[in-house]
Amino acid sequence: MTLALLDCPTGLAGNMLLAALLDLGLPEDTIEAPLAALGLEGRYRLRIEERRSGGLRGLHLEVEALEAQPHHRPWGALRQQIQAAPLAPRLREKVLAVFGLLAEAEATVHGHTAEAVAFHEVGAIDALVDIVGVCAGLLHLGVDQLVCAVPPAGHGSVTTAHGALPLPAPAVLEIARARGLPLASSEGFPPGELTTPTGLALMACWADRFGPSPGAVPLRVGVGLGTRQLDRANLLRLTLARPLGDDGASGTDEVSEVLLQQQAQIDDASAEDLAYLAEALRNGGALDVFSQPVAMKKGRTGTLLTALMPPELGPVLRQVWWRHGTTLGVREQLQNRWILPRSSATLATALGPVRIKWASLPDGRRRAKAEHADLVELAGRLGRSIEEVRDEVRRALASESETP
Repeated sequence: MTLALLDCPTGLAGNMLLAALLDLGLPEDTIEAPLAALGLEGRYRLRIEERRSGGLRGLHLEVEALEAQPHHRPWGALRQQIQAAPLAPRLREKVLAVFGLLAEAEATVHGHTAEAVAFHEVGAIDALVDIVGVCAGLLHLGVDQLVCAVPPAGHGSVTTAHGALPLPAPAVLEIARARGLPLASSEGFPPGELTTPTGLALMACWADRFGPSPGAVPLRVGVGLGTRQLDRANLLRLTLARPLGDDGASGTDEVSEVLLQQQAQIDDASAEDLAYLAEALRNGGALDVFSQPVAMKKGRTGTLLTALMPPELGPVLRQVWWRHGTTLGVREQLQNRWILPRSSATLATALGPVRIKWASLPDGRRRAKAEHADLVELAGRLGRSIEEVRDEVRRALASESETP
């Protein structure tokens, strides 16, 4: 199982992600071949340079356009260009998912339909290179699971084709809202953009979760540098790692991992307050939070609230219990669990992109489950029932399995 861990203390940007992949040893041909298939050969140049930032080395990438760029690229035309290009099916699916998410975000913040979106910054050739290159690179490296740290978004304002916009950029906020993604505080940073819409869209479509990295054995590290000069190293690090308990013997064997369980019995909080506490625990990095009714002393009915998390998050999430809960004590216990190797992918359907969770069974079969939040979002936006959307997902999965 190939695990990728992304550390982004100064934010996310497409060129930084692509630079980190190149620093990992990704062949440039892996990027250039699909871009040539999109008709971009000879229209750009990759300027790759080893630099230092805050005393740390890494690669800096700049995409230089070799010809005048169109003022805007309509999403419909761009989508047709990607669909018609002779790309590998999984690469096409990923690239469409990223651009589709950007189109939905731009449509929401500007108040029109996705089809009416005319990309400016994200439609320029550098964004095409970043998105296609990052997707091609992660597929080339065979990444099965990606965990992304919570990125800071930035503050202040930025000048765009729409004029001066507040930071975080409206599209960044919308992507985070639509996908339920956390954004870290930008307190202490100088004013400026740290996370771009392209960078966050890429990780929204690739990351299995956002939060602290799980225990793992680092194998290779790639460092991508940002362009801005900050009061600290402006970089992100992409680490290829082996999960603890994974001896590499089989990609379909179940894997053992250790989790920390925190529990409290609560009988003096409203249902609304309990729901808020549970959501705060999830936002703090808990892998799962669930509740059960229990009978407590003096015959009172209460709730047993349980949170499961990586052990290193114990101290952080204890503070969440104290801040948002009424309990005076939290029990902790280390537990061992077995999990099936899993990965996430975005499936292109006739109704729109849907995230799919894949599980690899010991007998070699794979099991797919659509992300319920995506089904609900599509159903609500298109005025369809969830079952109609689920049926369309089944058809898309069946069609994909038949593709040679």
